Amino acid sequence: MDEGRSVELGRRGVIAVGGPDAEKFLNDLVTADITRTTTGQAVFAALLSPQGKVLFDFIVFRDGERFVLDAPRKVVADLVKRLGFYRLRAKVTIEDLSETHRVVALWRESGFEHFDGIAAPDPRLASLGWREVVARDAPPRAGFGPATEAEYDERRIRLGIPEGGIDFDFGDAFPHDADMDQLGGIDFGKGCYIGQEVVSRMEHRGTARRRFVLALGEGPLPARGTPVNAGERAIGTMGSSAGGNALALVRLDRAKEAADAGYDLTADTTALELKLPGWAKFGWPATVAAD
Repeated sequence: MDEGRSVELGRRGVIAVGGPDAEKFLNDLVTADITRTTTGQAVFAALLSPQGKVLFDFIVFRDGERFVLDAPRKVVADLVKRLGFYRLRAKVTIEDLSETHRVVALWRESGFEHFDGIAAPDPRLASLGWREVVARDAPPRAGFGPATEAEYDERRIRLGIPEGGIDFDFGDAFPHDADMDQLGGIDFGKGCYIGQEVVSRMEHRGTARRRFVLALGEGPLPARGTPVNAGERAIGTMGSSAGGNALALVRLDRAKEAADAGYDLTADTTALELKLPGWAKFGWPATVAAD
């Protein structure tokens, strides 16, 4: 078995939600089915606005009788406050553990392990490896050499996985925009949650036209937010990049129209090629949707 790589993701924070009502409390709020979490199995989820936009996204672990959320650290305080707002009479505790715990990403090219502790395969995509939450003074796992966040992001981007707060701003994107429906972040069979009607309508009517896809070019590629153009027409914006690989949030119908018409795709002055991630179940539209 080859040596793996391990990196502390300093940009991530940790929240613990406990108490006798914790499972129902979270399940009534977020997009995923929290009851699916077990020891060694996490879920990817989001808390939405009533209008269906992603306010926060996170990975949820079950740790005994409580749940542990791996979330972007810069929004942890706001997420704790928002969860507290919804608590009402629920018997739950909500605690920011970011000062005492850290989030670690681990991967190797072959072999699989089951870790003890607060750890699980990344619920978005198996190829990403594992995620774990450990005490700040916990020693590194044996068999995993040190890596950098830049190396982790290169892998994430190459696999086509967008990340909230990096590739898109919270409050600006629907879950379908961020491919959450494809990455296990939405359970369409569970009961109601905040923003559920909007998300279900987009799914059942097939109205999701914006998606994150791969954008390939000669690196380094333009910065996040740079318009992606087909000729003179903007069809999307750049997300994060690493070398010649990037993510881009684009209108699929406009990208298909541009490809059919033979327009060059560019961001700033850089030529781009758009590709669907290998895991994507969506495709380029067969016909161009009307504006």
